[in-house]
Amino acid sequence: MAENYDVIIIGSGPGGYVAAVRASQLGLKTAIVEREHLGGICLNWGCIPTKALLRSAEVLDHANHAKDYGLVLEGKMSADVTAVVARSRGVSARLNGGVGFLMKKNKVDVIWGEAKITKPGEIVVGKSSKPVVEPQNPVPKNVKGEGTYNAKHIIIATGARPRALPGIEPDGKLIWTYFEAMKPAALPKSLIVMGSGAIGIEFASFYRSMGVDVTVVEVMPTIMPVEDVEVTAIARKQLEKRGMKILTSAKITKVEKAADSLTAHVETADGKVQQITADRMISAVGVQGNIENLGLEAVGVKTDRGCVVIDGYGKTNIAGIYAIGDVAGPPMLAHKAEHEGVVCVEKIAGLPNVHATDKGKVPGCTYCHPQVASVGLTEAKAKEAGRDIRVGRFSFAANGKAIALGEDQGLCKVIFDKKTGELLGAHMVGAEVTELIQGFVVAMNLETTEEELMHTIFPHPTVSETMKEAVLDAYGRVLNA
Repeated sequence: MAENYDVIIIGSGPGGYVAAVRASQLGLKTAIVEREHLGGICLNWGCIPTKALLRSAEVLDHANHAKDYGLVLEGKMSADVTAVVARSRGVSARLNGGVGFLMKKNKVDVIWGEAKITKPGEIVVGKSSKPVVEPQNPVPKNVKGEGTYNAKHIIIATGARPRALPGIEPDGKLIWTYFEAMKPAALPKSLIVMGSGAIGIEFASFYRSMGVDVTVVEVMPTIMPVEDVEVTAIARKQLEKRGMKILTSAKITKVEKAADSLTAHVETADGKVQQITADRMISAVGVQGNIENLGLEAVGVKTDRGCVVIDGYGKTNIAGIYAIGDVAGPPMLAHKAEHEGVVCVEKIAGLPNVHATDKGKVPGCTYCHPQVASVGLTEAKAKEAGRDIRVGRFSFAANGKAIALGEDQGLCKVIFDKKTGELLGAHMVGAEVTELIQGFVVAMNLETTEEELMHTIFPHPTVSETMKEAVLDAYGRVLNA
């Protein structure tokens, strides 16, 4: 006989496991289905382990520039890539166990296997096609397996996977996805990165810090195309200063493979083709939702361009079926997935005043060196929307803390509605901006005006002072530039 639940969540990534915790907190009998590893891609192969790699790269960068800080370290520092990877995997393992603990603490059943929705309110869990990675201790209280399960509400949180271009598919040896790039057995001497979104630029930055000769190829006119062009121009200059080669308005049309290297044919905007030979290539041309083999077509769930179509509360067109996170479309970010999960579950539970997810207030962070972070509209998008705007800028070169850190190449840029003082967007490049951007996110969520920001006291000396100075600059009141 099938076991009954209030909520079953398919996938235990950031969106899935957070939704499960919140559902349990609200008194809903909850289960989560996972085919491979608790925590999903973000915890095991994405957000967290890449940050561990980038932290090692940052320490190595500092060590190799110790002289700039008046310190003497003998000889050039180098990386033990095996140890770097081992540290990264250890961080993931620790957090994987943490998710297991949360499931146990919140009395969420964990069902191992692959789920298929057979009809609204019912799923069948079969054997996983992936090798199941058991959670670390403590294990969840209730672990279940294959069978039929019923739930009033089914939430799809199956995430996404790397997108492959026809004819340039990753092969695990010469052409990598982020899976292989995360755990190289040895460092290549040269590397091509195809795509300059967050994933591509983060890996390009990491491998360049490790001493690899890196070339980035981007089809759009600028790197990190979703970011403000002023910000990406500064980031590009700094990345190139570190020795990275960057080709924009360029696309890889063909790849020729040798025994232990490859040659990419790169076509530029003028129609010319150059050949670039490297030991390895990372394909970072985006991701696509995991919508296959879930039974969506059979039950009539609407999809669009590889993602499940939802409203602001995670509802699909079929009653009782929901979707959150990457599988529900862009922006494909872990924190967006978490928020969507909470909103979805609270709506299911009937809580009052549940607000739909506002994708315009989802921050984006890229952890390259220098870091890039943003929220809201770029200047170009604000103008396209017909907004009458004020723009403020403040350079890190005029910020005392940034200078003291030796990180004075950066910018804070803000965009306001000229009539209302509404903060429409904020864009930053430089030291620790991924930590600072949340200040602007809070301001936007509280509908803060420029007047309130200008009357907010920022601590000195901090890099955060660039945020206030940028606001002041938008209104002709900048003090330190």
